[in-house]
Amino acid sequence: MDYMKAYDLLGRYKIKALRAAYVNSSKEATDFARENKIVMKLISDKALHKSKSGLVKLNLSTPEQIGSAFAELAKKGEALKPYKILVQEQVGNGTEIIIGGNTDPQFGKLILLGLGGIYVEVFKDVSVRVCPITEYDASEMINGLKSKQIMLQDQRNERIIKNLLLDVSNFLVKNPKITELDLNPIILHDGTYDAVDLRLMEE
Repeated sequence: MDYMKAYDLLGRYKIKALRAAYVNSSKEATDFARENKIVMKLISDKALHKSKSGLVKLNLSTPEQIGSAFAELAKKGEALKPYKILVQEQVGNGTEIIIGGNTDPQFGKLILLGLGGIYVEVFKDVSVRVCPITEYDASEMINGLKSKQIMLQDQRNERIIKNLLLDVSNFLVKNPKITELDLNPIILHDGTYDAVDLRLMEE
């Protein structure tokens, strides 16, 4: 599913992602930034590992930085057509988690929780439940992780994660055509969260 379509759809279910927009020029990207730091990404079905391929540019704030990043991504995009360039607000540091969803032929919708970013692949430490889940299920998912102490360094994170798990479960149940969901990373920070990267697959 197109990134901005996914962004809008998740927003209807109270699932919050970073402010984002497609841009067609460095000026549009600079206007979006409003002197704040932004991230710029090249979006293409041919580019599955954006960071590893140099298709993500971080800490952009000045017109010069933004213009240089846009030109570099546009040049790389010539080999990855069709492509779009996405800009996002840049969030500060926090705890990264992943929430995923899948469709099992036997059990139906599944929801997954783990540490986000590279850690989900390194530690293989995840909790999975069949949707819909209850608040008790959400607590059990958190408590079943070896990494829960990292996740809960900020005591506010437990409530944030529980609510987010319940919102994502509700989303998966009410949107049966969504076969896969990947919110990774979600950054927990300052008593709130932001989904930084999101992917939805539909029938």
